[in-house]
Amino acid sequence: MKADPDFEAYQAKWVAQYENLNYRQGLSGWVLSQSHQLIERDFGPDHYFPTVVEVGAGTGQHLNSLRHRFDRYQMTDLSTHFLEQIDIPEQHKARVEIAKEDATALSYKDDSVDRLIACHVLEHLSDPHQVLREWVRVLRPGGVLSIVLPCDPGLLWRLGRTLGPRRNAEAAGIAYDYWMAREHINAISNLTALLNYYFDRPNARWWPTKLPSVDFNLIYGVNIRIGSDPALTPA
Repeated sequence: MKADPDFEAYQAKWVAQYENLNYRQGLSGWVLSQSHQLIERDFGPDHYFPTVVEVGAGTGQHLNSLRHRFDRYQMTDLSTHFLEQIDIPEQHKARVEIAKEDATALSYKDDSVDRLIACHVLEHLSDPHQVLREWVRVLRPGGVLSIVLPCDPGLLWRLGRTLGPRRNAEAAGIAYDYWMAREHINAISNLTALLNYYFDRPNARWWPTKLPSVDFNLIYGVNIRIGSDPALTPA
């Protein structure tokens, strides 16, 4: 049996190439930018969330898609290497903070956050049913849980991988299929089943089609109002 590749070496390559492989490469960059915009379509300048926490923020791309007002936005990630790459836009520097946090065991108090954002995070985490409870724990009643997921291993997602992401990663010395098998440990169908079980009428969106299908879409996004009327009306 072949030995596993070195995890630290993979992490170093992945972090160093993250922006280039994910956001600066044609189709993959466009898809990921669309995924961030997907969960912001429910909001606009009339919406206001005083305290926002983003888990698994990576290099901080989601802030560029934000549409609502806020007082405090905290970008968190477990990887210090990712956090060091975040460049906060000048207009947001007074209200945006960067902190190292474990998305599965947050340091925030119960009922202390107005919106929690997790883009392309839940598919990576063991025991997602417990992680969802942890995220809901920190949200105030009426707060919003916002989640973006890849439709992996749906048909369109598998096809999309062949149109650039795999080739680009392998050119950077990353064993793409191996690490995706290690990283994407939760299938989209399982994660949506959990969300549909735990929450009444989650406000889900699919992209690029509107069909609620894991095979005919690349991205799933959902905003869930916690502990109150699920309608996402302006605050």
